[in-house]
Amino acid sequence: MEFMISAATDIGIRKDVNQDSLTVQTIRTAQGKMVFALLCDGMGGLSSGELASATVVRAFREWVTTSLPDLSRYPIEETVIQKQWTDLVQDQSSQLMKYGQAQGVRLGTTVVALLLTGEKYFILNIGDSRVYELTNVITQLTTDQTLTEREVKAGRMTAEEAAVSPHRNVLLQSCGTTRNPVPEFLSGNTKQNAVYMLCSDGFRHVISSEEIYEKLQPNVLRDYATMDMNGKQLIELNKQRMEADNISVIVIRTY
Repeated sequence: MEFMISAATDIGIRKDVNQDSLTVQTIRTAQGKMVFALLCDGMGGLSSGELASATVVRAFREWVTTSLPDLSRYPIEETVIQKQWTDLVQDQSSQLMKYGQAQGVRLGTTVVALLLTGEKYFILNIGDSRVYELTNVITQLTTDQTLTEREVKAGRMTAEEAAVSPHRNVLLQSCGTTRNPVPEFLSGNTKQNAVYMLCSDGFRHVISSEEIYEKLQPNVLRDYATMDMNGKQLIELNKQRMEADNISVIVIRTY
């Protein structure tokens, strides 16, 4: 399986610092080509959020270099990668908490990681950054770990109320504010001629799933130039609609 990739991040219209950090890499392994993508949306005063997100990105990049080659000598076992990723984010959360306590600041970050192989995908999620799969429909694969999502599931709030709630950004956990965060972990079959998209919450607050699908569906993304242009157009649309947050997106098309 082959992969076409684009990524973009924007400070947005109101914030002084871009606290989003991301990485996306194509890796050649004994099991064939793979793509690893990671997006972290940091939170904290001044540059603390930027530090938290960049620190976790650096830790995962080291995992790709040091652990993935051995892990991919044979078909990847879901339980093994889940344990390695969970251990990694819990260790990073502990280190960020210790740093924050020493500096007198509170900092943390969402974490959404995706490993795409030719056969399977693996996803880790903490917070409210998201992974979507676009085929003939758009499907949100991850579940937001937010107060409003919990209220919707409990039947105490509608999805429409949650979308405009002043508490929509209140996270139930994050890497750096939770001592032992419990990540959501997902796996499934990688689809050919599909798009896998990672985004921060700033990318999808004020635009609809239909607008995302119109620009990023597989039938539209026939070449890299279109993929890059359409991702950036959606970022600009967010800014035109006065999205206040940083805005980040990673797009991966399989073919």
